[in-house]
Amino acid sequence: MTLYDELHARGFIQQVSDEAALRKILSEEKITCYIGFDPTATSLHVGNLLQIKLLMHLQRAGHRPIALSGSGTTMIGDPSGRTELRQMLTREQIQANSEKIRAQLSRFISFENGRALLEDNAEWLLPLNYIEFLRDIGRHFSVNRMLAAEAYKARLENGLSFIEFNYQLLQAYDFLILHRRHGCVLQMGGNDQWGNILAGVELVRRVEGKEVFALTTPLLTTATGAKMGKTAKGALWLDSERVSPYDFYQYWINVDDRDVVKLLYLYTFLPLEEIEQFKKLEGAELRRAKEVLAFEVTSIVHGRAQAEKERAAARALYGEAADASEENTVKLPAENFKDGMRVIDLFHAAGLAATKSEARRLLVQGGCYINRRRIESIEESVMLEDFEENHLLLRAGKKRYKTVVLQ
Repeated sequence: MTLYDELHARGFIQQVSDEAALRKILSEEKITCYIGFDPTATSLHVGNLLQIKLLMHLQRAGHRPIALSGSGTTMIGDPSGRTELRQMLTREQIQANSEKIRAQLSRFISFENGRALLEDNAEWLLPLNYIEFLRDIGRHFSVNRMLAAEAYKARLENGLSFIEFNYQLLQAYDFLILHRRHGCVLQMGGNDQWGNILAGVELVRRVEGKEVFALTTPLLTTATGAKMGKTAKGALWLDSERVSPYDFYQYWINVDDRDVVKLLYLYTFLPLEEIEQFKKLEGAELRRAKEVLAFEVTSIVHGRAQAEKERAAARALYGEAADASEENTVKLPAENFKDGMRVIDLFHAAGLAATKSEARRLLVQGGCYINRRRIESIEESVMLEDFEENHLLLRAGKKRYKTVVLQ
C-alpha cells in the first residue's frame, strides 16, 4: 500500500489539487511538505494534532516536513472559520506563544540531521516593503476569485476587515518562500484552508512556473455533531498544564462508541488491519477499543510512561465501572475537603446513599470504597490530598460508582 493510499484509508484526505500527480510524486520521490500553525494560544490542541499526525506520517515515509510557526500571519488573523475579527495579540504575546508551540512541535517531529525543518514566517513577512509586495505579489491575485472563497464569503455579511483580506496573500507568499528556499512542493491543512492553500499553488505556478500541490484534511466532528476536541471546559489542549494527562486520557476513553474506529484510524499509528478488528466489537466490548485509543493518543502526546500511568490509574479506579461519564460524575467544592469531609457525608453528598444513616450502615457493612480501598472506620475523613488529578472514585457495594471532581 502506498503512502497516499494509507492516508486515504485512514481518512486524512478531503481535497487534493491534483490527485494523480501527487500520488505519483509521493511514491517516486522524497518531497518537502509543510503545514502552518498560527501561535494564537500558548498551546496547540487536538485539532492541530490531526495536522501534526499528517506530518508524522510523511516523515515516517521518508519525506521532509516543515512545521511553520505563523508569527507573522498571526499579526493579521486568519478569517477562516470565524464569524468575527480575531482578537489582536501583541508581538510579545505572539512571540511567547510561538516559542511554546515550537517546543511542542519538537515532541512530535524529529528535526535532527535535517529530517524536518522548523520555520517562522515572521522572518520574511515582518520586514516586507508594502509597495513592493503589492507590485510583485499582489498583482497575481484576483479579487473576484478571493471573494468566492468560503472563508471570505462567510464573512461578507458580518463584515470583513481589510486586514483580514490580506491573509490569503500572506499565506500564499509563505508557500512561495518555502518553495524557493527548500523546494517545498506540498502544503497541507484543514479543509477550511482550501482557498488559501490553492492561492499558494497558483502563486508558485505564476511566479516560478512550477507545479506544487494542495491537500486538506476533513474538519472533524463527533457523532453528536460537536466539534472534535471540544469539552465542557473548552479545547482539549496538548499542554499538560492546561489539560492534565488524566483528563486528556479520560476524554479519549469516553468518546462516543460511533467515533472510536474513525479516531483510531486518524489519531494512532496502529496498522489498518488491526483497527479493522475493532469494527466487529459492540457494546461493552468497545471499552477495550476505547482503552487502546486513549492509551495510544496519550502516548503520542504525553509519552508512553505517562500513558501507562493513566491506564493503570483508570483500571485501578474504575475496574468494572463503565466510565467516567457525566452521569456518573458529581462536582463538589474543594473547600469541602480543606479540613476533611467525613466519608458518611461524602457518600450522601455524592448520591450513593439517600441519607447519612444509610451511608453509615453501608460503611459498617463493608460496602464503602474510595479509590478501590475499603473504608473501615466511620470516623474516617477525605482530604484534598486523597484526590488524584482532582478526581476521586467512590464505590457503594459492587456496582454503584461515582467520580467526585473538585470545583
